[in-house]
Amino acid sequence: MEIRKANVQDVEKLKEIGKLTFAETFSSENSEENMNEYLENGFSTKKLTAELTDQNAEFYFAELNEKTIGYLKVNVGQSQTEIKDKNALEIERIYVLKEFHGKKVGQILYDKAIELAKEKNVKYVWLGVWEQNPRAIRFYEKNGFKAFDKHIFKLGNDEQTDIMMKLKLNGKKPAANNVYS
Repeated sequence: MEIRKANVQDVEKLKEIGKLTFAETFSSENSEENMNEYLENGFSTKKLTAELTDQNAEFYFAELNEKTIGYLKVNVGQSQTEIKDKNALEIERIYVLKEFHGKKVGQILYDKAIELAKEKNVKYVWLGVWEQNPRAIRFYEKNGFKAFDKHIFKLGNDEQTDIMMKLKLNGKKPAANNVYS
């Protein structure tokens, strides 16, 4: 498996994996009307092109045998959806095709987000996760995230509660960079 940074030429591939993974994850708990509205607006070519050209947002694809099987979106600075802290990185999305759940793809994308956060020298990473997605909540808790607040996410006309979670980074350099004489 390869992790590759996406660019504006990947807009159609991003639209396809974005719609597919979002629908796989949330269709069973939401109305068809609300899902269709969100998929059309949230993954429009115009919106995704703007996000792909935003200098404070980055997308990464997980690819296996040249097939996109998942993706990551991170935001910094003013592109963060809630907290606009220059010392923070937001993981806005980690989505993996259902057939690859349990195969460490999400963990590899998550690890890439943490690597980016350390490269950007931020103090913490934060995200929002739907309160009715226990699998994702457990995943982030296992990786050290703690709930600190809630916010409303609108899916069509349905207001849903996301749990906001945070992971403080310790700021220590890896041991290999420490030189002792």
